[in-house]
Amino acid sequence: MGTEIERKFLPRDNSWRNFVTESIVMKQRYLPFGENASASGRVRIAGSRAFLTLKSAVKGFSRSEFEYEIPVSDASEILRTICSGAAIEKIRHLVPFRGFLWEVDEFQGDNAGLVVAEIELESEQTTFPLPPWIGVEVTGDPRYFNSRLAEHPFSSWKISPDQ
Repeated sequence: MGTEIERKFLPRDNSWRNFVTESIVMKQRYLPFGENASASGRVRIAGSRAFLTLKSAVKGFSRSEFEYEIPVSDASEILRTICSGAAIEKIRHLVPFRGFLWEVDEFQGDNAGLVVAEIELESEQTTFPLPPWIGVEVTGDPRYFNSRLAEHPFSSWKISPDQ
């Protein structure tokens, strides 16, 4: 079983752009698990690769994660015929900082204007240096879950993202 241990932050400025080593265009949608489900499933096309991912509910900073590469043609068909909710479109920028890899997601479409920086860790106890461009932590805020953004896009928020 895989485990995802992730922390999310809002960047305080755009200086992270100076350190991007790679950018990947992504499109994903979610499988219809039902409103009260304790798990989520998604299909994602990331550049020239595609993935089916199943995730449990978040506990602390961790959750179970199962990810499988699938053919892009299958992913395209699943996105078109099976998935529900709006598509999440984003550009994921990879930004290394002091031995850690940050993923800065620059959202597009209905979530345009939202930028979230994520770091995946080996354990919940892992300490890591914060880059100077990192702002407020939003790890526990469900508004920033991609599955939630598919149903409640950033463009519909009534308050600023850091409140």
